[in-house]
Amino acid sequence: MVRHSGENASESKVIRDIAEFGWHVVHIAAEDELVGCSFTIGLFQSYRHPELIVFGLPHLISHRILNIAADFAKSGKPFDLSQPTTELIEDYACRLACVPQSEYREYVGYCRWYYEGNDFPLWQIVCKRLTGC
Repeated sequence: MVRHSGENASESKVIRDIAEFGWHVVHIAAEDELVGCSFTIGLFQSYRHPELIVFGLPHLISHRILNIAADFAKSGKPFDLSQPTTELIEDYACRLACVPQSEYREYVGYCRWYYEGNDFPLWQIVCKRLTGC
């Protein structure tokens, strides 16, 4: 079950973006000792693809990576989640790792709001530079 209406402008934008594009990206800024993250909402509802999260990258880069991954899901050719991919960011191999539901509350509250609970898969994108230091 998913939300179909929002109670404020931010929630309404999430609903509109998912209806129009199939997903929405949320950016959480780094704060104190917590690293920032960016994650999708709507991939599972729209394409039966796990939601995705990226930690520690600037918002523009995270957004680009998530949009590329979402476009693959939308095209019906999602990444093999068990294999590394070089399709997301140049000079990096990215792996996807399943995030346990016990971590959802800490990191993806907006996803939990949209799906009205934890009934969605979430995978973290972890990237490693292929060349140089």
